[in-house]
Amino acid sequence: MRIKLTAILLMLTLLLSSCATVFKGGTQTVPVSTDPEGAEIIIDGVSYGTTPTSIRLEVDRSYTILLRSPAGEERTFQLRNEIGTLWIVLDVVTGLVPLIVDAATGDWYELKPGEVFVAF
Repeated sequence: MRIKLTAILLMLTLLLSSCATVFKGGTQTVPVSTDPEGAEIIIDGVSYGTTPTSIRLEVDRSYTILLRSPAGEERTFQLRNEIGTLWIVLDVVTGLVPLIVDAATGDWYELKPGEVFVAF
C-alpha cells in the first residue's frame, strides 16, 4: 500500500511540475484590432497582415507593434512580458524542479495587455 501511495504521489508531482510549460507553453495568441479595420501590423520590420487578426507571439520577450492605418497614420503599441504570479505560486507549491524548469524555459511569462486595440 505504501509503495502505491508513493508511486501515485510521484506521478502527480511529475504531472503538475512546470505548470506554465505544461499548461501554457512558450507562446500566446494576441488579438489585434483597430478602428477603422485594415491597419497593417508590423513587428520587428515584418508585416503580419492587417487587422483584425490574432498573432501568436513568444512570451519570453516584449514587443513594440507598429500599426499603419489605410490612410497612412501610424501608432505604436507596447506588449510587455511579465511573470505570471499564478505560475510562480503553482511552481512553488509543486516543488523546486517546476520552478527551475519554468524559469529556464521562460514559459511563466505572459504578454500584457493580452490584446491590442488602437483607434486612429
